[in-house]
Amino acid sequence: MNDAMIKDIAGKDFDRAYSKAVFQNIVSKFKGQNNKLISFNEVMHYLKVKNESYGGMRYVPIDEIVGSEGRYNDFTREFLPDKQMLRRRWQSVDEAHLKDIILPPIKVYQLGGVYFVRDGNHRVSVAKRQGCDFIDAEVTDIQTDIKLTPGMSHEELMRIIIAHEKEIFLENTKLDQYRDVSMLDFSCPGRFDDIMTHICGHQYYMGIERNGYVDFTEAMLNWYDTLYMPIIREIEEHHILKMFKNRTSSDLYLWIMAHWDDVKKRYGQDVPLSEAVESYGRQYGSRTVLQRFFDFIKKLFGMKQE
Repeated sequence: MNDAMIKDIAGKDFDRAYSKAVFQNIVSKFKGQNNKLISFNEVMHYLKVKNESYGGMRYVPIDEIVGSEGRYNDFTREFLPDKQMLRRRWQSVDEAHLKDIILPPIKVYQLGGVYFVRDGNHRVSVAKRQGCDFIDAEVTDIQTDIKLTPGMSHEELMRIIIAHEKEIFLENTKLDQYRDVSMLDFSCPGRFDDIMTHICGHQYYMGIERNGYVDFTEAMLNWYDTLYMPIIREIEEHHILKMFKNRTSSDLYLWIMAHWDDVKKRYGQDVPLSEAVESYGRQYGSRTVLQRFFDFIKKLFGMKQE
């Protein structure tokens, strides 16, 4: 094939890949799913890293590459190009592939059993579209307790991280040895650190009231019995959770506490908890499914919001 034919084939390859990405994005939005690559920096923000070492050159299975360090917004979960601005670079890599030109190895992190691209996202995208099973890579190994799996969605990753955070929280506090913790769960990572902050704050104020030291476990159980569970019961009694799709009672506990503090600053310290719960639901509860559907259609076709 001459250069003109190769250029034409590469252009059509990109068009097919981009069109497939657009279709998958539409389907994912209707399902309420995230179709982007997993962000390496987001994962690292939540995980505790044990060790980092140079892993050398390897043939890396392309299906085990699940994310990217810097270009996670440019490609879909299947490494399809998600922006027209990627065309020029993507086509040049595809043309090199069609000409059997050997490109430099990509650079990746191996974390939890899967890989994240440091450099070479376009090469991974093209190789995957051309049906390659492996790609040359320079690997940096990062050791962590968490186990990730190829093909996992962003939502699945968040659930794994949240479960890991809960495990660490319970190891440190032993709360599950004293109370039922089935109602203590979150929809996004990082919240168990907030819970620890609440418990420590509760311990501090108990110490002020008693004018002396209060044991952490005693403060934790007092927090759970007199603050956390009463709010959870108010949430259930007023059916507040129905207005917050894909959220948990623990999510609402943190938000309501912040809302309650704000309400008390405005209207005085005597505002009851039940009123704060009800007002939070009225103020921030989600709209109907039909309203959200129309918003999505307007956004999809560039229509102006009323």
